[in-house]
Amino acid sequence: MHKISTTPDDPSRGVVQGLVALCDKFGIPRETIDTVFHGTTIATNAILEHDGAITGMITTGGYRDILHIGRHQRPQHYSIMQDIPWQDRPLVKRRHRKTVTERLVPPKGEVLEPLDEEGVRQAARELKEAGVEAIAICFLFSYLDSAHEARAMEIVRQEYPACFATTSSSVSPQFREFERFTTTAMNAFVGPKVRNYVTRLESEIEASGFKADLRIMASNGGVATPAMVAERPVLTLLSGPAAGVIGGDWAGGLSGRRNLITFDVGGTSADIGIVTDGGFGEATARDTWIAGFPVMVPMIDVHTIGAGGGSIAHLDQAGAFKVGPRSAGAVPGPAAYGRGGTRATVTDANVVLGRLDGGNFLGGGMSLDEVAARRVIGDLARELGLSDREAAEGVITVINANMANAIRSRTVQKGIDPRHYALVAFGGAGPLHGVEVAEMLGVTEVIVPPHPGITSAVGLLISDLRYDAIRTSFQVSGAADLARINADFAAMAKELAGRFTADGIDLAKVTFERRGDLRYVGQGYELRVPFPDGTLDEAALGKVFEAFHEIHKREYGHHFADSAIEIVNLRLVGAASAAKIAKPAVGTATSVAAALLRTGMCTFRVAAKLADYPTGFYRRELLPIGERVSGPAIILQMDSTTVVPPHYTFEADAAGNLIVRRADA
Repeated sequence: MHKISTTPDDPSRGVVQGLVALCDKFGIPRETIDTVFHGTTIATNAILEHDGAITGMITTGGYRDILHIGRHQRPQHYSIMQDIPWQDRPLVKRRHRKTVTERLVPPKGEVLEPLDEEGVRQAARELKEAGVEAIAICFLFSYLDSAHEARAMEIVRQEYPACFATTSSSVSPQFREFERFTTTAMNAFVGPKVRNYVTRLESEIEASGFKADLRIMASNGGVATPAMVAERPVLTLLSGPAAGVIGGDWAGGLSGRRNLITFDVGGTSADIGIVTDGGFGEATARDTWIAGFPVMVPMIDVHTIGAGGGSIAHLDQAGAFKVGPRSAGAVPGPAAYGRGGTRATVTDANVVLGRLDGGNFLGGGMSLDEVAARRVIGDLARELGLSDREAAEGVITVINANMANAIRSRTVQKGIDPRHYALVAFGGAGPLHGVEVAEMLGVTEVIVPPHPGITSAVGLLISDLRYDAIRTSFQVSGAADLARINADFAAMAKELAGRFTADGIDLAKVTFERRGDLRYVGQGYELRVPFPDGTLDEAALGKVFEAFHEIHKREYGHHFADSAIEIVNLRLVGAASAAKIAKPAVGTATSVAAALLRTGMCTFRVAAKLADYPTGFYRRELLPIGERVSGPAIILQMDSTTVVPPHYTFEADAAGNLIVRRADA
């Protein structure tokens, strides 16, 4: 492992610098690298910062304002002052939304009005003259037949070949036009930036002497080729966080844990995932949002909040004490980094409480400015009327409460008892806060992976090449068209086989998994249900409906055995297995005393009392296997720092993980 600074002006430069430095540091010939796996936030940041391409849209006559109207629902029902992203900061401005004559009709997609090809041509010319850089083609009911969108795409490419063009039927071929149109507009909005980034990264990797294939993490938990990402960049919106969930699952699995809360905390955000019985959930259409916009592409269910080491502590306009979501970022960063930061951050609070060792930060590769940290925390303390120590502990308590509440929203509020789970803490700041967050949730065990700071990167190294296909079906139990269902699955299998073949993958190595989105007739949203392989008959479909009843009961606490069930969407997931990272090697140390670097004073709140405790600072790589040690303790390693409060113990296990438990557990 190796760590270098981010290069915000061109992230690809930092990636290649890291690859080169890693190979040089360990004497690895660059030409021997087979594959480079990459997780990126380029698409995510473009949406969060609303810094994408000038985007245009061509849509069905009469539906120009779908992107603005939405579902005519207020995101926050009872707020008189609320942010509606698709109206306040639209992905496509109204003057860049063009309509043409065309119309299909359900349920089979017959042509009611043919496509006005000259209208498409004129719309493309007008958008080109307006300086539009990307065009989304979104027609009503195109999920039933993509022919009109495909023909419109051909015309757009003839008229404006330099433009990034995309269709809703290729991005999200399913019903719900607002979500489908928005997802497609988002694909166009981030398209040029992601395409240019991927192209530049590929060329820079090659120019640096690597012969490796590039694979990029997708939001669905698999990796994709650069060509696929360049065509559908919206697939990478949760690229990094998805890899984190997979890496956290891998780490928990090393120690035999099957129920996990993955807790990935960096400098700006905290990403939370849930793994139940070794499987992680996929986000549903009702709760998949990025920067306030609905997204309808397959994604691992990851919840992100603005909470990290760089989160700024402040008083809001009403005088309430808050931490985050604003962050000091990489530049200037926390005051403790000595780069000119002037606002109190979570990292500064940890320094003041003695929980970060200024001389051993990043394995000694960086020194922390304790004087600067105390200065900004002191400024905050005076504003709050508290001592420096109380203010610093308040910052930590507030940020921990924010993160605990985020976990409750994914567990308790969904009927999951977090006390039956272990918390896997990783990222640069996850182990700093993991144990105290677990305490707030009643979770008695925290797992810190072997290298917390690169757990998301490890997730990339155990991912498979994976693609998804979907068909909207609308079949009702008792009158389901089995021939159509089987034909849809066959068509999706052919589509995915074509993608894998284009990627040079042997189809014998590809496995397929069938699923469906089902609901009771009249319900607004669906539940994901597995479908069996092979040709479906009445008996097999009956078992699918029985499984839906069980899943509905598990999700909502009840089911309706006599109610008709509707199959809304059919899904097929194809995965091609890739080589996986090996189990990490563990140390051979035999003495806790050898791992003890020094003893210092750290501040903790125990039983509502704030006090300083003598605390051992240990080097993690020197901890012996299987020996349980009492806290308080600070465990140091290059990529993270683990805080073990009083009344907790820690133990390096044979799998390479650090296990932190309550002393009475």
